[in-house]
Amino acid sequence: MVKRRIFLTAGAAAVLSACTTQKELKAVETLPSQTAQLLPARYGAITDEPFPIPAVPEGVVPTDLLRQEVNNPDPAQPEGTVIVDPDRALLFLVQKDGKALRYGVGVGAAGFGWSGDAVMQFKRKWPRWTPPDEMVARRPDLEPYSIANGGMDPGPGNPLGSRALYLFQNGQDTLYRIHGACEPKYLGQAVSSGCIRLLDQDAIDLYERVPHGAKVVVLPSVWKDGARGIY
Repeated sequence: MVKRRIFLTAGAAAVLSACTTQKELKAVETLPSQTAQLLPARYGAITDEPFPIPAVPEGVVPTDLLRQEVNNPDPAQPEGTVIVDPDRALLFLVQKDGKALRYGVGVGAAGFGWSGDAVMQFKRKWPRWTPPDEMVARRPDLEPYSIANGGMDPGPGNPLGSRALYLFQNGQDTLYRIHGACEPKYLGQAVSSGCIRLLDQDAIDLYERVPHGAKVVVLPSVWKDGARGIY
């Protein structure tokens, strides 16, 4: 059974495109969840990318947040659809025959403030990160990475990590991203100022599977008394 995690969702609304590692939300309670003793090989170190990706440490990620095949949570959605459930910190990629691939994700304040249908307009390997001007105004230290200055180079310190999927709605950039760079210890928690982040190993896997123009459904938050629901 997926264990419920309880988070504080207070704080001013964050800029959706920020995708930073700043901990604007804090987990106020994390209920015990069975953790993996021996992680699958797919979570090992990756050395054939432009930048090295370290292995996920043992005993850190709850087993229910590891990539796995499950039943499709919404049979009405066609194959290739991405479904994001911020409340449950889960992302589903709809497969054939009533199945889906489920990934654990980290979410942020903006992940609770935006919902609806979008299109995966394009995707990038080792993307540049350009914080929006509104964020630079709040964080002058980010000025070197502003849009005017060309953003942050790809690499281990880039908040978007190894891969990024860019979501558009009605032809307009939502500034909402699905991307890598989630630190394993924060998977399943609300720790960033925006977007949906995965372990880099999972971000690479998702990138290879999601077709151009894929439908993305971001579910609205339905938290009751701060508790996450379960499938």
